[in-house]
Amino acid sequence: MPNNGSKVGCWIAIGVLSLLLFGSFLTNIGLTAVLFSGSAVAGSDYPVDAEPEYEEVWSHGYGETKVVRIQLCGVIMRGQRERLFGYEADMVELLLGQIRAATIDPEVKAIILEVDSPGGAVTPSDEIYAALEHFKQANDERVIMVFVRDLGASGAYYAAMAGDYIMAEPTAIVGSVGVIMQTFNAKALSDKIGISAVTIASGENKDMLNPFEEVNPEHVAMLQELVDGMQDRFASIVQESRNLDSRELLDGRVFSAAQAMEHHLIDGMGYWQDAVDKLKELLDVEDLHIVRYYEARGFFDMLVSSKLPQLPDFNALAAPRFMYLWKP
Repeated sequence: MPNNGSKVGCWIAIGVLSLLLFGSFLTNIGLTAVLFSGSAVAGSDYPVDAEPEYEEVWSHGYGETKVVRIQLCGVIMRGQRERLFGYEADMVELLLGQIRAATIDPEVKAIILEVDSPGGAVTPSDEIYAALEHFKQANDERVIMVFVRDLGASGAYYAAMAGDYIMAEPTAIVGSVGVIMQTFNAKALSDKIGISAVTIASGENKDMLNPFEEVNPEHVAMLQELVDGMQDRFASIVQESRNLDSRELLDGRVFSAAQAMEHHLIDGMGYWQDAVDKLKELLDVEDLHIVRYYEARGFFDMLVSSKLPQLPDFNALAAPRFMYLWKP
């Protein structure tokens, strides 16, 4: 009689060994990728952050006037997201690197900033705005065309203030000039289930917004003062850039493209080709040579980054932050 128990045990052993072998294979791929990418950076003979270099793809047009398309998409937030092996690129640093590359390229006459973002963190939004301003200051003849595809709100609208012309698609949403800071308070819940906080702090204001303590009105007032200061900076930049008579509409509300145009928050409505045609007019040329940047990646980089699961983000547990972010 065949021993079924032995057969089952044999298959279990084979399965375990297969899993261990597969895990070893993935680990070796990850280590090899790290080795190859590290050696490439170590062998560089120029400052890769100050003078970033990208491959260029011819995107649009048959002219000689060079224009770079740069995308501002998603939540504007610094930080590398973990993957099974390594990290995804920091979207803010990638964007700043592309603007920097365009700035140091004397042939680039304009940037088309393609926006589809609800905004994000305060400082990165300001950094992008400042980098775009520096692009124009490096050459007085340069132009920035901002093209809002679906959403250009809060921090993304802040960055758009560096634009010489803002065009939005007819169905786009723009605006939300404001600052937000959110957290949660679980004091009532913790009292019900018997959880208490143990906090050792150096001062009475160090433990600000502890979710397991009653909300302190003095702490709220302190933070409100900071929020108001950030809002004043945001509104000042918008008012100056858009040449507005007052800040009445800069209270956090959003606008349709038609409403935004009526209130002079954007300059025009249209689609991609309309934005390109308007940029030709601004540069006074017949046609453009539009390119996109991309980073050349080796086989191991592509292998590791593709089809591998991302580790989950636990944003609910993150510390509260000041945000130029539209959160309906």
